[in-house]
Amino acid sequence: MHRLTPTIQTYAWGSTTELPERLGVDATGGPMAEAWFGAHPNAPSVLQLPEGGRTLTGALADDPVSTLGDDVTGRFGPTLPYLLKVIAAQSPLSLQVHPQKERAVGGYVREDAVGIPLDAPERSFRDRNHKPELLYALTRFEAMCGFRAPRRLSELLDGLETRIAEQLRGILRAQPSVGGIETAFTWLLRPDSRPSAGDVGEFAAACAARLANGSPSPRADRTVVRLQEAYPGDPGVVTSLLLNPVTLHPGEALFVPAGGVHAYLAGTGVEIMASSDNVLRAGLTPKHVDVEELLRNVDYVAAPPIRIAPERFHGATKVFYAPVDDFELSVTEVVDGASHPLPGRGPRILLCLDGTVTAATADDGELELTRGQAAFVPAVDGALTLRGAGTLVQADVP
Repeated sequence: MHRLTPTIQTYAWGSTTELPERLGVDATGGPMAEAWFGAHPNAPSVLQLPEGGRTLTGALADDPVSTLGDDVTGRFGPTLPYLLKVIAAQSPLSLQVHPQKERAVGGYVREDAVGIPLDAPERSFRDRNHKPELLYALTRFEAMCGFRAPRRLSELLDGLETRIAEQLRGILRAQPSVGGIETAFTWLLRPDSRPSAGDVGEFAAACAARLANGSPSPRADRTVVRLQEAYPGDPGVVTSLLLNPVTLHPGEALFVPAGGVHAYLAGTGVEIMASSDNVLRAGLTPKHVDVEELLRNVDYVAAPPIRIAPERFHGATKVFYAPVDDFELSVTEVVDGASHPLPGRGPRILLCLDGTVTAATADDGELELTRGQAAFVPAVDGALTLRGAGTLVQADVP
């Protein structure tokens, strides 16, 4: 196993302090949004080898059998199937959906056929993979995920006397079902029907007034006001009423399946996902928006957010089993200096969240990790044990 250096993404919504403080990377004074630990070709991490730095992508390509193992290469090919991130959101992210695999393949082929470069800002499909993801909260984390029931949306619209509210009430009266949610969401976002910036501002002002005078749902109204301040006039401000609010406390986890509409509002967490950079955006962002493609990929079934409860492994480890084949995440806390076995197998990425821990292989290989340090463990290293005093996150393939 060798130390692994992440690639930092400086998106505008990132925090100026969180990643430097948690990972020990140099602060720039500007936003630092995500640290990528993985082998995605858009931003591969760097292995610290005795002979010098090498991208993890290159190391895997040179020796997929010993780094990935027969099982992973047989199921996924010669590539790491997951991407681990630390995400630090200081302001709201885009309203977005990640495609399912077959749609990702089709979209990638279509954009290639018309000659859109992979690094072009207007590119929606940057690889052929789906992107289910799990977020493990390190701080209080606020998000919106999945659609509310039509009845609940109708309740939230009561008392709002604006053009948008009246239109949405009319849609739900005609279709008090999942179909009504789809029609409302489409009407709000599609370029030929979306409300004007002025109408969005009127709607947000009505929510602000209701909030000041005793709102029946202060959280929903606060979110509308907050998004209007960040992205004035964007119809995504109104779509927040259609979505389930989610608050994660440190140590809690949320799973977002491919096709699940969501937006992260604020907080810091560890994300693990299928190795993909496919993001279809419909608003709340200065980045490329592809409303039609997003609408083709949305799952409209109203359902509560999927919270993943961990299972215990030998007392010290919590394992979050997501309902996908690409990844799983475990969190191990050691306090007594004793040696604890780690679950998992195959290619693994370790990230120390706090303290100092030492990972050891069966043949006496060892690597000490302190807060913010990471390592890649090839499949050939076999089972691991952990000792020390600290907290370690491990990404692996189930």
